[in-house]
Amino acid sequence: MSRRDIDALVIGAGVSGLTTAICLAEAGLRVTIWTAEPPHQTTSYAAGAMWGPYLAEPIDRVRVWSARTLAVLRQLATDPQTGVRLVPGIEASRKPVDPPEWGNQLDGFRLCEADEMPDGFATGWRYTAPIVDMPIYLGYLERRFAVGGGRIEIRRIHSLDQPVGVAPVVVNCAGMGARALVPDPELTPIRGQLVVVENPGITEFFTEDTGPSPDLLHFYPQGETVVLGGTAQPGDWSREPDPNTTAAIIDRCSEVEPRLRGTRVLGQRIGLRPTRTRVRVEGQRLDSATLIHNYGHGGAGITLSWGCAAEVVARL
Repeated sequence: MSRRDIDALVIGAGVSGLTTAICLAEAGLRVTIWTAEPPHQTTSYAAGAMWGPYLAEPIDRVRVWSARTLAVLRQLATDPQTGVRLVPGIEASRKPVDPPEWGNQLDGFRLCEADEMPDGFATGWRYTAPIVDMPIYLGYLERRFAVGGGRIEIRRIHSLDQPVGVAPVVVNCAGMGARALVPDPELTPIRGQLVVVENPGITEFFTEDTGPSPDLLHFYPQGETVVLGGTAQPGDWSREPDPNTTAAIIDRCSEVEPRLRGTRVLGQRIGLRPTRTRVRVEGQRLDSATLIHNYGHGGAGITLSWGCAAEVVARL
């Protein structure tokens, strides 16, 4: 393979890598992805996932990236084959807080009445937002990339020097892998664990505004299943399910929605959110290629994906 074969090489096949590769291919470039793991083994597969700018900086760029992604997800929600749906629900806090600044972008956004919220919650807001069934969505992205002429190769690399000479453009979407590849010691894993259960009839989401707490509370209906969450454990590299964490997640969610208590557990998902103080989307000139970084999205990978991918294309 040489630079005559491809125009752009993307490192990583999570949601950021696939979305970036799609945007490059649909802009007319010949694109290949190198990835250490196939999409269904990436952290993206383990995501919840619902649109929402989740503790991401820099806020001025996050506003642009997230707004662009919201527009794309709304369009994708018109096709059931994508795994994206617009779902109503409530976000609430146990203490009085101001609603999020991005709320007015969402359909039906309004403050909740006291009797709409579960016991123990002081503030809440109702809205409709995109919820993404990640196993279905990643499959959709893979198919769309293939239709655009792209190909995925399972190839683990140990340095960003390795792809130099393969393509004139290299895009680093390696997620946590960027910590060693760049290297970027600022990049830290925040472990997330989710539980997938049978759906006892839930049609609306619920999420608690927990701020930086390691113990999250949210549930997202996905048709016949519900995804329960979750955790945010900084510095924890384990990708093995913890049964005590599973039980705690179910307990927290069942306190808010009693129908979840005793429902059958179908599976667990664990991912390492690639987190740094600021999302990194920027270019770097190498000897014989343009390197563009697109990583460090933390828990906002879905929310920022299409916006960051569009910026990558605009930098060419």
